[in-house]
Amino acid sequence: MSLRLALKIDVDTDRGTRVGVPNLVADCREFGVPACFLFSLGPDQTGRAITRIFRPGFFSKVSRTSVVGLYGIRTLLNGTLLPAPHIGRRNAPILRAVRDAGFEVGIHCYNHYRWQDYLQRMSLPAVRAEFDAARAEFRRIFGMEALTAGAAGWQSNERSREVYDQTGLLYSSDTRGMHPFFPRVGARTFSTLEIPTTLPTLDELIGRPEFPDPAITPHLISRIRLGRPNVFTLHAELEGMGKRAWFREFLSTSRRAGVEFVRLDDLARGMLAVRASIPIAEQKMESIDGRSGWVASQVA
Repeated sequence: MSLRLALKIDVDTDRGTRVGVPNLVADCREFGVPACFLFSLGPDQTGRAITRIFRPGFFSKVSRTSVVGLYGIRTLLNGTLLPAPHIGRRNAPILRAVRDAGFEVGIHCYNHYRWQDYLQRMSLPAVRAEFDAARAEFRRIFGMEALTAGAAGWQSNERSREVYDQTGLLYSSDTRGMHPFFPRVGARTFSTLEIPTTLPTLDELIGRPEFPDPAITPHLISRIRLGRPNVFTLHAELEGMGKRAWFREFLSTSRRAGVEFVRLDDLARGMLAVRASIPIAEQKMESIDGRSGWVASQVA
């Protein structure tokens, strides 16, 4: 039995799409590794995220991860002092090139700032409108419906789950957890398979005294479990840019450790073929180590 790991790549910004995505495509192809790219498809309003300063843990994360150096001043002004570039319209050829290179593609969001910061306050019609805008842009770019979505900032609730079920996705990846499940929020169980992120992300580890850079890769590999799908979420703005050398080292070391990289859509189809064996688990919002704010999590 092998250690199976799937890579989920969240693309948050215009610069991450233009620079980080082609870098990650090149690196994954060089190492023969599949990955699922989830795109932000509407306006890049990253600069408005300054409102997160009131969240617990925000300043410690900013100081650890060197946000300005990784994202760049231009990106951090998008939607405030500078106009918000429309990611899908500006970068459609780059997005299609990812699909044409054989990688899985899906929806991260339409407006990353709006979904991450306001989903919990949106009405059901507002959530549906936001996700429908992403679906329409995805169709325009790829000429097909998206089969998967992974929410910005791991923000999910009963309203977004209802929209997903109505859309007919193959699977989603909105939560942090231990294993695939059908999510129950409150008294309601939803029918879209959820494949959670199971490993900590790089930005949750870097800069912490207990995780000097040479210790991060061994720590992540030690968290990969036999007998279940493992999912590592990375970011085009981090592993595809300022931490690209680390990502390449991670791929090389993982290969030597016997890790088998797998596609998320293949995992989903295999599990759904025996749908009755997939457990139901509660989903709730909670804090996790190394990240500011609350994220949707699988309850053990």
